[in-house]
Amino acid sequence: MSPLRLALPLALLGASFAAPLRADSVIELRGDAGGPRFDGIGAVSGGGATSVLLKDYPQPQRDQILDLLFKPKFGASMSALLVEVPGDGNSTQGSEPSHMHARGEANFSRGYEWWLMREAKRRNPVLSLDACAWGCPGWVGAGTFWSQDMADYYASWAKGLKSQYGLDLDALGCRNEKGVDEGFAKKLRATLNANGLAKVRIHGFDNWEKNKFDWAKDLERDPDLAASVDILSNHTMWETPTPPDVLRISEALHKPIWNSEEHVYKEGFDCEISIVKAFNENFITSGVTKIVNWYLVGSVYRVEPYPETPAALIANTPWSGHYYVRDALWGYAHYGQFTEIGWQYLKDACRRLPAGGTLVALKSPGDDYSLVAETQGATEAQAVTFHVGAGLSKGSLCVWRSNEAEQFVRLSDVVPSGGSFTLLLEPNSVYSVSTTTGQSKGSFANVPAETRFPFPYMETFEGYPSPARWGYLPHYTADICGVFELAERPDGAGTCLRQVIDHKAQSWAPEWMPYTILGDRDWSDYEVSADLYLDGGGWAGVMGRVNDTGSGYGCAPKGYYARLAADGTCALYVSTQAPSSVAGTLLATGRVPKVAGRQWHRLSLRFSGTTISALVDGAQVLLASDTTYARGLAGLVTGGEADSRNTACFDNLAIGPVGATPAAATAFSPDQRPMYAGPP
Repeated sequence: MSPLRLALPLALLGASFAAPLRADSVIELRGDAGGPRFDGIGAVSGGGATSVLLKDYPQPQRDQILDLLFKPKFGASMSALLVEVPGDGNSTQGSEPSHMHARGEANFSRGYEWWLMREAKRRNPVLSLDACAWGCPGWVGAGTFWSQDMADYYASWAKGLKSQYGLDLDALGCRNEKGVDEGFAKKLRATLNANGLAKVRIHGFDNWEKNKFDWAKDLERDPDLAASVDILSNHTMWETPTPPDVLRISEALHKPIWNSEEHVYKEGFDCEISIVKAFNENFITSGVTKIVNWYLVGSVYRVEPYPETPAALIANTPWSGHYYVRDALWGYAHYGQFTEIGWQYLKDACRRLPAGGTLVALKSPGDDYSLVAETQGATEAQAVTFHVGAGLSKGSLCVWRSNEAEQFVRLSDVVPSGGSFTLLLEPNSVYSVSTTTGQSKGSFANVPAETRFPFPYMETFEGYPSPARWGYLPHYTADICGVFELAERPDGAGTCLRQVIDHKAQSWAPEWMPYTILGDRDWSDYEVSADLYLDGGGWAGVMGRVNDTGSGYGCAPKGYYARLAADGTCALYVSTQAPSSVAGTLLATGRVPKVAGRQWHRLSLRFSGTTISALVDGAQVLLASDTTYARGLAGLVTGGEADSRNTACFDNLAIGPVGATPAAATAFSPDQRPMYAGPP
C-alpha cells in the first residue's frame, strides 16, 4: 500500500499508520498570493577546471552525461548554469585558458566552457547563463583586477559568446570571493552598455564572509551604484542568512537576491536531501530566488581537491566512457523537473514544517503549481492539508519521492476533493508534488565499465589537425597551473604541447609552477619521458608519482619532478607541499652540456621501488633513493627564476615500463569527437 493516500480524510489517513500524525498543518494555496519571481536552480562549472575531462568523453556517453544534467524532465533538469570566465590561473582544481592571453588578441575557441554553455542551452533553450571570473591574466590592469581592462575583458568575452555561439549572457558577476569594489561595478555597467550588452545584468559581489552584504546599504544612497548592480548575490546563504535590512533593500529597490555558490559537501542520500533543504531554506530564510551549487560535474582526477563529493555526476575516466550519477543529482531533479524560470514563489505557502523540514510552493504563469518538501531530521510523520484557491489548477497532482532506500520514485497521484488534499510527509524524505506532467527518472543502458588509464601511453599531439576544434586542449591533460595548449612546433615539424602563459596570472588561489597532469593514481614503477624545447629560458621537466595537487586554495603538488634548465643543470625534486620550500626538496643535481636555446632534448624520469633516476637524451644524469611517495600520476612542468612563467614546449610524451622502448602513439576512439565546428 502506498504511504500516500492523499485524497482521504485526515482521520482515515492517520488510521493507516502507527506513528502519530500532526493535524495542525494547513496551508492555503492561492494563485494571487504574490511572491517573487523564481530565477532557477543549477550548478557551477568552474571555480577550478571541474569539467576538464568531460570534453574527452566518447559519444554517445558525452551526450548522455549532458542530457542527465540539462535535458528537461529527464535528469537533474537544471535551469541555471554559472560558468567561470577563464583567466589562465588556478581557481581550485586547476586553471582554464583565457580567450585573451595577451592584450589585443582574442580567441573564442580556447577551452571548453563555450562548448558546455552551448550544449546546455541546446538542451534547454530557456536555461539561464551566468558567468563570473575567479581571476584574470596578468596583463589586465597592469596587475590590478578592478580596472577598465577587466571591464573590457568581460565585455569581450560576452560579445564572443554572442558572435561565435549565438548565446546571450543573462548575468555577470564582478569577481568571485575577492571583496567589493563599487567603482568597478559602475565601470562594468558603462562598459557593457557601450558594447551593446545592456541586457546583461550585473550581480555582486559574490563573497562568503558574514559581512558579505555590508556594501548593500550603499545602494540606497548611491543612485549610480543602484543603476549598475541589478542583483544582490553572495555565497553560502544557507549558513549565513541574508540580514533583515538587506531583505528590505532588496524589496524596496526590486533587486532579487541570488546565491551564486552554495556548498553541500555530503554523501549519498544525505547530500540529495540537503540540496533540497538548501534550496528551500535559501528562499525561506534569505529571500534567494536563484541558487547554484558548486559544482556541476566531477570531471577531474581523483588526486585533485574535492574530486567527487559536491558534484551531481561523476565523469572522470573518459578513456573508458564510464560515468555514474550521485544521489545528489536527484535533489536537483526534485526542483528542476517541476519548475521553470519565470514561475513565482507563493510566499505565504513557503515555510518550515512543525515536525521538521521545509516546504516551498511555486506557480507557473498559468495555473500549474508545484510543491517541494523535505523532512530532514523530522521527528515524526506529519500530515499537511492544502486548500487550493483561486488561480490554481484543481486537477490531479503527480507525486515523486526520494528517501534513503530509493531516489526519485513516482507514487500514486493525488486527486483533490472539494478543493483540498492532504499529504503525509514521512521523516527524512523529499517530495515533489505538481500539476505538471512528463517527469521521468532518466537513465541509459549499457554504460561502459570503468577501466584504468591506458598503459603504456604515447601522445605525439599529432591527432588534432585543427587544434581550435578541440579547444587547443589534448585528451586527458588537466592543467593545474598555467595553460598547456596544442601549438605548432617551433621547427614546423608538426604539433606539440606548449605552456603558453609567460606572465603570472592574477589567480584566485596561490599558485605553484605551471604544471599539467594525467594518468593513474595507482601507477608505481614506470617511466615518463618527453621531448623538451626551451624557447624562453628557465627550465622544463617531467613529473611522476603525483598523488595530490593541493588543498584547493594553493596547488603545490605531492610528487616528484626532474627538470632541465637552459644552462644544462638537471635537478630532481620531491614536492611535499611544505610551505617553506616552493620548489620542494632537492634530491639530486647534475649538469649536462649547456642546453642551447631552440633545441629539443629528451628528459626521462624513472621509478623503480625507492630508486629514482633521470636521463637526458638517453644518458643517466641523476640517481636518488627516496621513500616519500610510492605511486601517482605523471605530468609536465615548467618554471624559471623568481616564480616567472616559462613558455617551454613538449612533444612525444611517453609513459610506460622502465627502460622500455616508447610504444606507438596511443589510438584514441573515433567516437572522441571535437567540441567545435571547423575544418577537419
